[in-house]
Amino acid sequence: FHYTFNIINSDVFNAFASPAANIFFYRGLITSLDSIDELAGIVAHEIAHAASRHVSESIDRSKYINIGSLAGMLAGIIIGTASGGDTGAAVIKSSMAIGQTSMLAFTRSNETEADEKGIMFLKESCFSPMGLQSGLMKIRAADFRGVEAIPDYVKTHPGTGKRIAHVATILSGYTPSKAKIKCKENFRFNMIKYRLLGLYADIKPTFNLLKTQLESDPLNPAINYGMGLLYARKFMRKKALSHLKKALSINVFDPMILLEIGRIYLLDGEPIKAVNVLQGVKSDPVMGIMAKFHLGEAYLEMQDLELAKKNLKIVIDAKPLLYPKAYYNMANIMSQEKRGGFSHFYLGQYYSKIKQYKNAKFHFNKALDTLDDSEYIKKTETLLIEISQ
Repeated sequence: FHYTFNIINSDVFNAFASPAANIFFYRGLITSLDSIDELAGIVAHEIAHAASRHVSESIDRSKYINIGSLAGMLAGIIIGTASGGDTGAAVIKSSMAIGQTSMLAFTRSNETEADEKGIMFLKESCFSPMGLQSGLMKIRAADFRGVEAIPDYVKTHPGTGKRIAHVATILSGYTPSKAKIKCKENFRFNMIKYRLLGLYADIKPTFNLLKTQLESDPLNPAINYGMGLLYARKFMRKKALSHLKKALSINVFDPMILLEIGRIYLLDGEPIKAVNVLQGVKSDPVMGIMAKFHLGEAYLEMQDLELAKKNLKIVIDAKPLLYPKAYYNMANIMSQEKRGGFSHFYLGQYYSKIKQYKNAKFHFNKALDTLDDSEYIKKTETLLIEISQ
């Protein structure tokens, strides 16, 4: 299997595997966990479901599944890792996903097998299998609290209490081998956790939570990072920068922190400062594409059209669906360069990506009227056919 891992922007405490080895985690589950071992435990469990073909068995049991609507639902809830500068492209509200996960529910025997295989996978990794047990206990606690009033059809994993007891029995005599190297990823996990909280969780309760946490742990870089993101959402950029710089002083050169400092400088109308910071992130294998998007915006604001084009083209080629605004900015550049046909071509793509197809058709037709590049004429004709179907 080729596994893909995706996050659904919802406070629900759940995760599930879907056809084609797509694995989904709700934001609320990730932000409720306390360690990388707990997340690894749930990841291993979902991988075990996929490897055991439980998803296919579950679908076969249902006589009323509309595969077309399932595919559409899954396409709509897969999200990328875009930064707050283009969150509309990165996080998709997923009420449809919540309503349809019932078709992916598993039997108790499926759950037992997935837990047992998941533990086997964890024992072969650097993660502790004890994380699965403590992660399940958090899910169980959420069930008791009635978090988000989770209906039964969302609970794709039945019998959590019995599963905890079974996992505890399996692990009762567990001791890691002396050769086992423990993963040291908790700081990175916490950065992801507080990124999700800072960018996507409800502002007021999350702000109060992080404020309380900072009172007892004021030098925690991950919490300061999350608080900086929250302040940015509250348009309090000086305070946002203060917390982000404190986080950076503790974890120097962290690309996640540098990215957000650069983004806030850009929002504050300081593109030169933004460029100076983002240059240190652009080569990062994960955050680099986000840095290039913001670099493109910064260079555009500085009227350095060549560098703006260079960075935006990299973004469009690498992640064509993730940053619709990259197309809009390219259209702006083409307009400034008096290349009207190309400006309409990129505006057509921008409106197509945000599903405003009437505007997309208008600009694609305008592009066909004015373009003299045969390659781009063919591309435009193809795009027009695609949005007309």
